Amino acid sequence: WEVLYDDDSPHLELGASQEPKDRGVYTMYHGTSVANARLIIANGFQQSQKGMLGKGVYVSRDRKKAERYPLNNSPSDRVVLELHIRVGRVKRIDIDNHPMQYTWSSQGYDTAWVPPNCGMKAVPSGLSEDCVFDPQRVKVVGIAKAPDNVLAELKQLVANSLRSTSGADSGAASSGAAAAAADMCSVCRRKQQQSSPHVRLQCWGCGQNICTLMIKHVCSGRN
Repeated sequence: WEVLYDDDSPHLELGASQEPKDRGVYTMYHGTSVANARLIIANGFQQSQKGMLGKGVYVSRDRKKAERYPLNNSPSDRVVLELHIRVGRVKRIDIDNHPMQYTWSSQGYDTAWVPPNCGMKAVPSGLSEDCVFDPQRVKVVGIAKAPDNVLAELKQLVANSLRSTSGADSGAASSGAAAAAADMCSVCRRKQQQSSPHVRLQCWGCGQNICTLMIKHVCSGRN
């Protein structure tokens, strides 16, 4: 038998009408001013305290929508940040006065998604929108659009930020290697929760130790 898991798949870019799978990592966009772009790249996002979906970081997988923001700024003061977002658990909000429109984050969801052309009055453009409650789930990875006079500067800031983050991640990985090993199944080599260890069995055909979450097993005892 053989199975495929998608939790280690590469970053994907969703179409506006595609529903994100829980726990996926996707490319999305955020429109902001030049000054705010510098701050976000340096310090990360901050939660918006209000909006059509409540608190969170407002983004869109539709780059055209991000290019319109900030709405009252001139095109010479608009930047579109390219993001990688760990969406976690996703709640679809697709009608006005949805019972979870402002409470999804307190009911176990990490991201709220408004699909395009769903008819909500709060989205007159009809373009897709997402709200991510925890800013730590949002990472700036590039500049999708910016005025020519600041494009090179902003790209360099992102590159510096990514290098810095990569170095910090490497250090954290080294210091946490022992702990990580303790949380890895010795048979399938996939992560496991300490409170829910993987089930290990013996293959009925060949007697080999197997884990129910192994990607592949070829029984050598088959005729």
